[in-house]
Amino acid sequence: MAKRRTESGREILKQVNILADLTDEELDTVYRISKKVEVSAGHVIMTEGEVGDSMFFFVEGEVDVSKLLTMKIGKQGFGSAEKSMVKLNSKAVSFFGDMAMFQNAPRNATITASTECILYEVKRDDFIRLVDEHPVPGVKILKRIASTLCGRVAKGNEDVLKLTTALSIALTR
Repeated sequence: MAKRRTESGREILKQVNILADLTDEELDTVYRISKKVEVSAGHVIMTEGEVGDSMFFFVEGEVDVSKLLTMKIGKQGFGSAEKSMVKLNSKAVSFFGDMAMFQNAPRNATITASTECILYEVKRDDFIRLVDEHPVPGVKILKRIASTLCGRVAKGNEDVLKLTTALSIALTR
């Protein structure tokens, strides 16, 4: 991570895919509303069920995304267990926590650093102010978020179809 420490905030944010369309001046504007967060392995970045008010630009590292599942446990009734859903790394995913920019609702999953991570946190109020006061970079970022969310919904639909098909086959045997 030593290389990152000598780069300017603008140079670091330039490498974040969601910000790829921004000019240097626009990147400076985003950098001013961002707070650098260095997280050690094992640190919980966000917790499922807590109301979030920020998103994170994912600069470096890897995280685990997990979700609490409720399931029947023998004759004792129902219990909860945390299930790791996916590992994300900064090379493949440039941001997370984005739903908090659009709704005041509980987080959908727990995100835990599995390696040292470098993140830039943006608070909802600062993001809304950015969009209001600097609409050009705001719209560029919103378009990238919307595109990513559309991809996630499409993948979720595909996954539901696969699971429904598998369940249907299993129940007919």
